[in-house]
Amino acid sequence: MKSFSIQEINEILKGELIGNTTEQIQGPEELGKALNNHITFIGSPKYVRLWKDSKACAAIVNEKLNVEPGDNRALIKVKNADLAMAKILEAFDPGPPQFDEDIHPTAIVHESATIGNGCKIGAGCYVGKDVVLGDSVILYPHVSIFDETTIGNNTTVWSGTVIRERSVIGSYCIFHTNVSIGSDGFGYRPSEDGRGLVKIPQIGNVIIGNGVEIGANSCVDRAKFSSTIVGDGCKIDNFVQIAHNCIMGRSCIMAGHSGLAGSVTLGDGVIIGGSASIKDHTTIHSGAVVGAGSGVMKDVPAGQTVLGYPAQESREMLKQWVAMRKLTQA
Repeated sequence: MKSFSIQEINEILKGELIGNTTEQIQGPEELGKALNNHITFIGSPKYVRLWKDSKACAAIVNEKLNVEPGDNRALIKVKNADLAMAKILEAFDPGPPQFDEDIHPTAIVHESATIGNGCKIGAGCYVGKDVVLGDSVILYPHVSIFDETTIGNNTTVWSGTVIRERSVIGSYCIFHTNVSIGSDGFGYRPSEDGRGLVKIPQIGNVIIGNGVEIGANSCVDRAKFSSTIVGDGCKIDNFVQIAHNCIMGRSCIMAGHSGLAGSVTLGDGVIIGGSASIKDHTTIHSGAVVGAGSGVMKDVPAGQTVLGYPAQESREMLKQWVAMRKLTQA
């Protein structure tokens, strides 16, 4: 088990140490759950009052907050407690599961596949024809990578993930459990006799940039033609749907249960709240924010925040909600 003195913690954070504690810190914890060997975090004025009754021996505190350490307790004041917390979590991280051998004997790797230096391929994996894995790619057990897919350096793919043929994956990506990349897009049309549906072939692929993280059970569908594209640095939560021919710019965020219908375009830095739905062939321009649970039916200008169903500019939507409340109280 890892442990640090308060001085060692402050060496990591480069903050202002106030007070002192002789306790060895064995991990981070919430204010209300912390024991005397824990460090906690105070990032907002509403949590300051909880510090007095917390058992934590130390706290990381936003520098503008007025907090006193107390007896055998210490504070480390920093500009941003959330970012400091990320550093502490990294310091206490016990590390990922280890591989006993680089390529497990039960893995199936096609003879034409190219495997980079330092790759790890777990039990029950399948690596298909002409697949290219860059250096230090990690495939945890039961990952399937189909033909002609390329994966860049230092990408990690967790168990149950399936990456379909001809996908192009960047470097330093993380795909969590049961991610689906490159399944058929959802395309059907009524048959000529009107008695059924005709499946539209989906012959494109998926291109995913560098530094993309995709949460468990999320799906990125292949394009009907051309490519579905997820730009560099995008972060996608669990249970997210990205349909065929969508294009996401750089550093977009999609929260859980949100979805893009076919041929949606997102600019750079777009934020999609949880359970929001975006209509097909819609463009959401750079820096726009879509509130949780909203339904976007038309294009959203750059930098605008929209709310509601159908989604409208946030201030206008809030006015409508206030007016509706007044009507019900009349």
